[in-house]
Formats: sequence, structure tokens, C-alpha cells
Amino acid sequence: MNNSPDTVLPAAGEVPAPGEGKRGADGHLGYLLRQAAHVHRQRVEAVLGDLHLTSAQFAALVMLEAYPSQSGAELARLALLTPQTMSTIIANLLKGGLVARRPHAVHGRIQQIALTKQGAARLTAAKARVYGLEPALLAGLSPDEERIIRHWLAGVAAGAQ
Repeated sequence: MNNSPDTVLPAAGEVPAPGEGKRGADGHLGYLLRQAAHVHRQRVEAVLGDLHLTSAQFAALVMLEAYPSQSGAELARLALLTPQTMSTIIANLLKGGLVARRPHAVHGRIQQIALTKQGAARLTAAKARVYGLEPALLAGLSPDEERIIRHWLAGVAAGAQ
């Protein structure tokens, strides 16, 4: 924590801007991760708006493309969402013609979700926009720093299990 005489603290009751005070480099690491994720999600929502996709729908479609024919429950785990939220997302994606359901070949009660051609096309457009945000996230970082951050984030996620 930086308590040097040069540190500018907000007046009592005054909330610092993002990136300042406890919302900045001196802040709790978990909060900083949450704050950064929130800002990134807002940016993702903004670029997906006219494609009529939310960030959660985008995550579901990306996971379906990477891991085809998942059940709703497994898709929820992959997309880091609750099964209830995923159920709503799947219903909306079905209405939009972006995914289809089919019974599992062995376990008939399990419904597998798959991208449709329309879903794959929409995902391609969405990925170009969302992945286009990454250079701004990485601005000022060297390739080695980017690699370190990616490995660190993946390690944090792996340790959560």
C-alpha cells in the first residue's frame, strides 16, 4: 500500500474515480479484478448491441463453438453462469434461431445444444468485435508481460476448482 506523502486521498465521503485510491493500484486485488471485468463487460455489451447479443449469450456461443453439443448444465459451467441463467439464455438463442436442441444419442432425456448456421455466422461477427477490444486491454504491455498476465489469470482460474 502506498502511504507516501505524495499520495492524494479523496476527502471524507468523496468516492475516487476508477483507477484511483482503493479503486487503483493500492486497492484489494479481488476488487481490481472485478472492476476490470465490469469495465470489459460494458465494452463487450456495447459492441454486441446491434448484433442483438449480450455478453452472456456471446460466452455461451463461444463455448458451444469450442465444445459442441453440450447440455445446458455443462454449457452453464463452461460459460461461468448458473443453470437458471443458462436456461433463459438458451431459450432466447433458440427463439433467435442461433442454436438448436437435440436429444442425446444415449441419454435421451439430456438435450444437447448446437450452433445453427445462423448462430455460427452471428458468432463470427461478434468475435471480430469482441476480440477487437483486446489491443486496448493490452496497450503498453510487452509480449512477455501479456504472456505473464495470461498465465497468471489462467492459474487463478485453475486454483478456483
